[in-house]
Amino acid sequence: MKILRVICSPRGTASESYRLSQTLINHLIDSHRGSDFIITERGVTGLSHIDADYAEAVSRRRDPSSAVAEKGALLQSEHLIRELENADCVVIATPMHNLMVPSTLKAWLDHVIQADRTFRITAQGKVGALRDRPVFIAIASGGTFTGDHAQQPDFLRPWLKTVLASIGLLDVTFFSVEGTAQKPDALKATREKTERESARYFSTHTPLPA
Repeated sequence: MKILRVICSPRGTASESYRLSQTLINHLIDSHRGSDFIITERGVTGLSHIDADYAEAVSRRRDPSSAVAEKGALLQSEHLIRELENADCVVIATPMHNLMVPSTLKAWLDHVIQADRTFRITAQGKVGALRDRPVFIAIASGGTFTGDHAQQPDFLRPWLKTVLASIGLLDVTFFSVEGTAQKPDALKATREKTERESARYFSTHTPLPA
């Protein structure tokens, strides 16, 4: 089984979202003990944004007379897309920044969401070109955005679910550790709550093929 973990926090492996993503991966491994796992770590904090060469190359791709050279950001995009295509499962570890995804995750998405490569343009709109596979999103937030005591709106989950669907990734499940800016005792409690919820989910679901 091949797992692609996308790490979006500037704190990297020290972040709460990474910690939660490791919990999810441990559950995946425990529920498929007879399988070998290969985990590809994709840090995106230093990922360059798409550039002018990328935009020109993508716009010329529909012209059969043009030879589109894969260089610069377009070459990087192709590498990232192939990483995604090769994965049986994707785990995205992301903080919530200002009610939304961080710019690092947006940059990765801009690379892998590409016309005539990961989605097709039809009269009915975008149609995803990738094979569906389980995608688990591990979110860490300083505030609370779910439940009766939510302190802020949640734009991250509906937006991310929509953009992933545009390339064919429909099997998306979210887990969150919220209130990470609280005092240590409160943080410990919210971690334990999230761990119970993830354990309960994986006890009743087998997300990867046997």
